[in-house]
Amino acid sequence: MTTAHAAAADFTQDDRILRCTGPWTLSQLGDVPNRLEHLDRPPETVDLSGVDRMDTVGAWLVHRLKRDHAVAIEGANDKAQELIEKVSTIDKPLRSKPDEGSPVQRVLAHVGDATIIAGRTLYGLVEFFGATLIALWNVILNPKRFRGNAVIKQFEVVGVDALAIIGLMSFLIGIVIAQQGAIQLRQFGAEVYTINLVGRLTFRELGVLMTAIMVAGRSGSAFAAQIGSMKLAEEVDAMRTIGLAPMEALVLPRVIAAVTMMPMLAFYAAMMALIGGGLFSWFSLDLPPVTFVARIREVVPMTDVYQGLIKAPVFGLIIAMAGCFQGMQVEGNAEAVGLRTTSAVVQSIFLVIVLDAFFAVFFASIGWI
Repeated sequence: MTTAHAAAADFTQDDRILRCTGPWTLSQLGDVPNRLEHLDRPPETVDLSGVDRMDTVGAWLVHRLKRDHAVAIEGANDKAQELIEKVSTIDKPLRSKPDEGSPVQRVLAHVGDATIIAGRTLYGLVEFFGATLIALWNVILNPKRFRGNAVIKQFEVVGVDALAIIGLMSFLIGIVIAQQGAIQLRQFGAEVYTINLVGRLTFRELGVLMTAIMVAGRSGSAFAAQIGSMKLAEEVDAMRTIGLAPMEALVLPRVIAAVTMMPMLAFYAAMMALIGGGLFSWFSLDLPPVTFVARIREVVPMTDVYQGLIKAPVFGLIIAMAGCFQGMQVEGNAEAVGLRTTSAVVQSIFLVIVLDAFFAVFFASIGWI
């Protein structure tokens, strides 16, 4: 038997009944928890009629007795009973990580999440494209709002600064196409058709496609990073506060620059690829430049040139829209800038390749083959 002490929590056990007395609070419990763990025999009933105060620690001790020994609780006042019920409600096993489910469920979950994200992104791009058209219409109605200096600056960023890397890349691609084509055509004694391969492939596909990929990596990522950094620094909100429209000041100049410069860059890339293929043909296949140029004029129809020039501004629009859209979505911290920049490049390249496939089917259907 243990004698109850009025100034501290205590309990007595008699005939399978555990009678609790005093304040069952953290400061008054003393060695009660340790003694409860070393009971000679578990009680059948816990009598709380002698408890005048109880906190969550005392309620936990009573709940643990009820949980471990299936005892009945009697004599608890309303507040103590409510506290014990709340403690029992949150007494659930803790899982270090959620159930992963089967591999099939995880794959389906990832596919579903990716589909939802892709759908939301596509919807956001369409909405952003509409906002860009509205901004363009507002500038047309009020030409004074057109930012010529910003557009010229973006001409330099998108076009002039990219000439070196695009020229070198296209020159080397022209050499590679000519070299690989010559190796295969040599088996049939048709090395002269290497010129056909270089000419048609660069004007129709690789010239504009590789240029779009390079512009997406250079300018698309730059658009997302620049606008994202401004969004993170709340400069975009400050522009709205002072009455400037971010779509007109930030997005429209970049879109105009990309759409305008892409056809020029694509044609420049095709010419550099022709130069690379022509030099390889001259030194490796003994085809002089005059023969190379004459053959290009014979085998490359103007429809091939038109295809590249038609696709280029569309690709430029997609790249600029994706970069600016992802930049405008930045929020939170600096990590979001990197994530959105990566998303801008990936989405630009993906959409460019998808549209290129649609263009190929469309041009074939109208006889431009």
